[in-house]
Amino acid sequence: MILLNGKSTSEALKNELKEKVDQRRAAGKKIPHLAAVLVGNDGASLTYVGSKVRSCEKIGFQSTLIHLEETISEMELLQQIDQLNQDESLDGYIVQLPLPKHINEEKILLAIDPNKDVDGFHPSNFGRMALEMDAFIPATPFGIIEMLERYQIETSGKHCVVVGRSHIVGRPISILMSQKGTAGNATVTLAHSRTKDLKALTLQADIIVMALGIPEFLKADMVKEGVVVIDVGITRVTDTSHPKGYVIRGDVDFDGVAAKASAITPVPGGVGPMTIAMLLKNTLLACERRD
Repeated sequence: MILLNGKSTSEALKNELKEKVDQRRAAGKKIPHLAAVLVGNDGASLTYVGSKVRSCEKIGFQSTLIHLEETISEMELLQQIDQLNQDESLDGYIVQLPLPKHINEEKILLAIDPNKDVDGFHPSNFGRMALEMDAFIPATPFGIIEMLERYQIETSGKHCVVVGRSHIVGRPISILMSQKGTAGNATVTLAHSRTKDLKALTLQADIIVMALGIPEFLKADMVKEGVVVIDVGITRVTDTSHPKGYVIRGDVDFDGVAAKASAITPVPGGVGPMTIAMLLKNTLLACERRD
């Protein structure tokens, strides 16, 4: 069984990105600059954004954190987005989700300049991705594809079942896995909460991407021998015996499924680190486009 280690893979990718940044600096070219907009003080968002900023510093990017009060109005946030769109020093920026309930997330995401949309959430980028045109690919699906390629997981002609249809993970990875490419050419089934007899589908699957958000949903009796499992889930589960009072669980019952899998991602340390690395890769691509 191969453990698809996102931590070590992402570190290798960051080192490659650092080399490219060093080459740009030596050539007198612009250094990539990523900004992150954080509204409010959500603990998970603060941790995630902090990790992005540290990763930028490690590979030599410029980074800017714009931390706004949770009470900011939608109009004020849109004005901030417009300033970022006009800022020539910035190559890309992200707006950390979720946003406070009084702000329309769709309106904010639509306001982002597609050329600076390194999260790959703007409809322009999503549409270009679906048409196999040059685009910023959402970081988590991009990270899954990168990992499959680097571990040389055979996907061509395989049956891939994606469980979960979010615009951030499930739907884009279902499109990418079906496209031509090294980690593509799969026959894809997109399943979700309304799918009937999901177990019958997962038992047929050569590759399963779990992005449902239900801890340890996929059990050993739902998969066949030799399956490849990508676990995108990340949920805090209360555990009073743990110093933090909780543990992180994926969508897969890891111990049970790993015994049957040919390759599997752990949680934590699987897809998560790849997401940040691919966000950085998108930012470098944005900078290179502007050369």
